[in-house]
Amino acid sequence: MATVSVAPYLIRAYHQWMEDSGLTPHILVDCSKAGVVVPNPYIQQGKIVLNIASEATSALVISNETVSFKARFDGKTQTITVPTSAILTIYAGENGEGMFFEVEAQIADQNNEQKPNLTLLD
Repeated sequence: MATVSVAPYLIRAYHQWMEDSGLTPHILVDCSKAGVVVPNPYIQQGKIVLNIASEATSALVISNETVSFKARFDGKTQTITVPTSAILTIYAGENGEGMFFEVEAQIADQNNEQKPNLTLLD
């Protein structure tokens, strides 16, 4: 059975906690990841910060695979889609409190490096 990433669960929990606390949830997105659909003019150094507060979005869905919503950029409504694997952090705009997520490729590399070489002895 494949291991399910904990990241989308934490993103949902932090989003709810921030909204319940009157804070504004933002996500930092790695735009180089496949499946990221965001307005190109707002990408800076391969990343974009998105406000995912209820007041700033409509039709917000935080699933195990993606965060998707509609938001206005320069007065035009756009549909945003971000794979959860492309989210680097979720944080409150007011105080920066939140959580960083490790890049899955880095985790896989670390797991491969950390495996011990075992020899079976008779």
